[in-house]
Amino acid sequence: MKTFLDLVKFEHTVFALPFAYAGMLLASMQERGTGWPGWHTLLWVTVAMAAARTAAMGANRVIDRVIDARNPRTAGREVPAGKVSPAQAWALVAVSLVVLAVASAQLNPLCLLLMPLAVVFLIGYPYTKRYTWLCHVWLGITDGAAAAGGWIAVTGEFAPGAWALWAVVIFWMVGLDVIYATMDYAFDVANGIRSIPARFGIPAALKIAAASHALTFVLLLVVGAVTGASFWYVLAALVMGGILLYEHRIVNPQDLGRVNVAFFDANMWLALTMLVGVIVDVTWRTLT
Repeated sequence: MKTFLDLVKFEHTVFALPFAYAGMLLASMQERGTGWPGWHTLLWVTVAMAAARTAAMGANRVIDRVIDARNPRTAGREVPAGKVSPAQAWALVAVSLVVLAVASAQLNPLCLLLMPLAVVFLIGYPYTKRYTWLCHVWLGITDGAAAAGGWIAVTGEFAPGAWALWAVVIFWMVGLDVIYATMDYAFDVANGIRSIPARFGIPAALKIAAASHALTFVLLLVVGAVTGASFWYVLAALVMGGILLYEHRIVNPQDLGRVNVAFFDANMWLALTMLVGVIVDVTWRTLT
């Protein structure tokens, strides 16, 4: 079990799941006048998120196994190291997609209708880095769908709040994935892997990441305005802006030693701040 959890980096679920919950709670507030969506929706959104992310990471690891084996940073990953066979990894992906289909069907018709498109994005990401430095945008769109999916799970339709949340996660993920990609700059350039750092260089890439995160902060405020959020949400957004600023203060072209702190620790706290801020916001508005 530990090997498979390591394979899909289960701890990174903390990135997307809080935004899926945030979408679900904000949608429930707008649709029903209460921030509580019900146990049924909460359960199946959680199952769908876990299944989608497991499928995506499992596919990513097995599709990239040859590239990962050549990269000293990733050669110890489960598939290239032989801890999990390609067949086992694909079996995990297949089971996860079945679970995702079941969960989507339990939510509403639109969720089930959109599932095949979601699968294209979930499985397609590993191939994008072979052809375009816009691979980070593909990843952002894929992860951002979690936030929109949480909204759609409640309402069964798109709305301005869903689009705004999706945009938040897109630009947030673009920024953090560009920072993460700086660790593989030399390997990517030498092996023809496409990324923003490989295409534009590390200094320019970090400026692009900073601009993307500045837009993320603006879009967080847009979400608050569109959903009629309270002061508590705005306060959480300000804290998230501070976290993003800290992230870019500790990473610079001359010192990439804290990229992992910026990538995992800072963004974990950002996602959790988003969730806590939305919970407090919808609770406050429900009670008042």
